[in-house]
Amino acid sequence: MRLPGWGRVFIAICLAALIGPASASDPPHQAACPPGLPEGTTCLRGRDAEGAWLLLARPAQWHGGLVTHIFGGPRMATPGPDTTDEDLLRYAEFLRAGWAWASTSRRRAGYGIRRAAEDTLAVRRIAEQQLGPVRFSLLHGQSWGAAVAAKAIETLNEPDADGRRPFQAALLTSGVLAGPSRAYDMRVDLRAAFQAICGSHPRPEEPQYPVTLGLPQGARMAREELMTRYLACTGADQAEEARSPAQRQALTDLAAASRIPEWAIPGHLAWATTQFADIAWQMMDGRSAFGNAGVRYSGTSDDAALNARIPRITPDPDAVARLAEDGDPTGRIAIPVLTLHGVEDMTVFVEHQAAYRDTLARAGTDHLLVQVFTEEMEHSKLAGPIYAAAAAALRDWAELRRRPTPADLRGRCDTLAGPETGACRILPDYQPQPWNSRVNPR
Repeated sequence: MRLPGWGRVFIAICLAALIGPASASDPPHQAACPPGLPEGTTCLRGRDAEGAWLLLARPAQWHGGLVTHIFGGPRMATPGPDTTDEDLLRYAEFLRAGWAWASTSRRRAGYGIRRAAEDTLAVRRIAEQQLGPVRFSLLHGQSWGAAVAAKAIETLNEPDADGRRPFQAALLTSGVLAGPSRAYDMRVDLRAAFQAICGSHPRPEEPQYPVTLGLPQGARMAREELMTRYLACTGADQAEEARSPAQRQALTDLAAASRIPEWAIPGHLAWATTQFADIAWQMMDGRSAFGNAGVRYSGTSDDAALNARIPRITPDPDAVARLAEDGDPTGRIAIPVLTLHGVEDMTVFVEHQAAYRDTLARAGTDHLLVQVFTEEMEHSKLAGPIYAAAAAALRDWAELRRRPTPADLRGRCDTLAGPETGACRILPDYQPQPWNSRVNPR
């Protein structure tokens, strides 16, 4: 018998309490740091009991704060000992500000928000065993990692016997926060429109499948092969005047139908291939958690023709429920959360933040949320010392009850900024539009 969602969560909490502190199959030991970190940084590497690779870093002047980092993706490459090296280098300003670091490769590649959250909690516990007492614990989730962090603080952040939670605050940056049951609607629309307009993913002579499954079971497609099909249809690698009229129209119609800018389509098309396949075949037993049955596409060269021939997929109700249970935020949080997002981010639309605020408002916890926006289009790393400023603001909020405003954070960031760090580009008054203003409504 399959337990309802609350039943599985209750059992998971009980098991976590019985298991106690996280264990390691290869306890972290001092090892080489990625080159380029602040002088005096000490690194430790090891593996946890599930086989995930761990990376810990302690700055020369450690103030007792710990950042547990969750990278995005989800990445499809097999995890290895250096999986999170690039993340530590990218966010080395935490170390420069006196924060220690903990990250995990996760036990396996691919999707699985709750599984990734469990791996994150494991490295958090191991970090304290190895580094010593942590005075303040901050969870940082980037991109898809923010979705993991949002679920972790809802389901894996209960206080211990002393009333202390694993994470006292959370920083969610460029986050996928609308919840997986709707976060990929634009990619569903892109795959469906690509098949209607280009007809080459899959090609007519290849096995046919609902495009929301990503690929046939067991199939692989290199990005180069996918790009060959995309470029043949759109000519996007050529100057506009060198493209055929059909290619120019195809690219314009793909952007209109999916609401994804032309230049961002290749990345989304790749994710709608590999990630959809991972979700369908590793989590859903070949059933589709996504659909577009009731979507009406507009803004193309011939809306009536496109809507008549576009493939229509009705999602499997149980697959939808399983995906939502795995990752949709409920808003049931108990710690301060600060989000950062570039308003022109086309990898993860800024409207995710509107969706997340609505979720917390429905749960009555939006007083624990501060959202800050920057005048940027970057996704993987925002400019300036905004991360160090946000971490300090969250610590003050949690410990001193000083809830920051976007203007406060801009002031902190400007104080830390300099010629080497770049300017802080915070927009104190910006508010994103609702989620359904950015994607085709379901």
